[in-house]
Amino acid sequence: MTTSASALFEVERLRDVLDGSIVLPEDADYDAARTIVSGAFDDRPAVVVRAASVDDVVRTVRLSRDTGLELAVRSGGHSNAGHGSVEGGVVLDLRLLKELRIDAAARTATAQAGLTAAEYTLATSEHSLATGFGDTGSVGLGGLVTGGGVGLLSRKHGLTIDSLLAAQVVTADGEVLEVDDTHHAALFWAIRGGGGNFGVVTRFTLRLHPVGEFVGGILVQPATPAAVSRFLEQAAAAPRELTTILNVMPCPPLPMVPADVHGRLVMLAFVAWAGPVEEGTRVIDGLRAIAPPLADLVRPGPYISMFPPEVEDYHPVAAARTLFLDHVDEPLAARILERLEASDASMRAVQLRVLGGAISDAPADATAYAHRAAPMMANVAAFVDRPEQRDAREAWVDELSAQLDQGVPGAYVNFLAREGADRVRAAYPDPTWERLRQVKAAYDPTNLFHVNQNVPAASA
Repeated sequence: MTTSASALFEVERLRDVLDGSIVLPEDADYDAARTIVSGAFDDRPAVVVRAASVDDVVRTVRLSRDTGLELAVRSGGHSNAGHGSVEGGVVLDLRLLKELRIDAAARTATAQAGLTAAEYTLATSEHSLATGFGDTGSVGLGGLVTGGGVGLLSRKHGLTIDSLLAAQVVTADGEVLEVDDTHHAALFWAIRGGGGNFGVVTRFTLRLHPVGEFVGGILVQPATPAAVSRFLEQAAAAPRELTTILNVMPCPPLPMVPADVHGRLVMLAFVAWAGPVEEGTRVIDGLRAIAPPLADLVRPGPYISMFPPEVEDYHPVAAARTLFLDHVDEPLAARILERLEASDASMRAVQLRVLGGAISDAPADATAYAHRAAPMMANVAAFVDRPEQRDAREAWVDELSAQLDQGVPGAYVNFLAREGADRVRAAYPDPTWERLRQVKAAYDPTNLFHVNQNVPAASA
């Protein structure tokens, strides 16, 4: 990694004016500062800027623009494609930006982009309110929201972007813009599903929803073709208060599951009911009846309980692919189980998320996330424990994904890995793609923000 003397000079000048701090390769905490969640990437940036203010974000964007150093923006560092870091460039780390203001009476929250889903939800839960995020508490708001936000309240309250009321964006020329439906409306549309292509979102104003009555937790059951198909059928037919994430996988060594079940194929479901407890219990009892529970941690409680503690310094390497589906019938479920049995990966799974409900209430062109009518999402993954396994794991994932493919167009950009420009292009319908390119041309014509699932600017 070689950085020009002029660029290093500008980095040192930046150090003198920052409210936050910078970390350079010679610093003791450099390795910790450059590390992201995925263990598949080992980029060594020239500098990590720990921004402590919006002014720091502006300064860092201008540093990248003026020096030509590539810019990676990191909120939580969970990008499957490793976009939270960049070789030889500048990492703009937003994790010190954690201001949160809650207006419980108005049911809104104003949150900076360095907050995690769990930090935000823990604070709003004191008012029995929440915004629907994903299903992992350590994910940062920055990437989660701008990609769409599919999670455990999605069928009840829509995607995270459906609760986004306004945002603050630092553009490629260093301007700080306040955007909403009436101010910079095209940019506001684009950051709701278009990712980080258009600027650095430093603050979100989000709608809060009541979650005073909630039933949720983990349900583990034996996996058979009939059970998998029936679970998904019932979840899709249930009231929109129910959201499920069904993981079909070898049972991990969970202490609440009998030891002789460990390693056997199971349905490990995250179940969330956002509504009256009595009705939710009846609906979830229908899921319990599909197959004898091996572990049942589903019960009434606070929504924040859906974000359990996570293992620190956990950096898995995985082959993965995401796609939308129409349905999973018994023959397809049988194929999933067959392929899972055939793999020797230490962890392999097919995750199936029933969509619909409030997600499909918005028109396809209301936001840059356009897949409102997609009934289901599948994520296929296999761990890569040693480098020599990568080709075999990638081949297994690709083969199973091809067998699942039902021709439902699009993909969820937040779950894309580093799969190339054609795959990013295929993630958006033609009208959405062209509209995104026009917004890109207006706000980032030189593609300063390109360390992402990139949308190129439209030609003049």
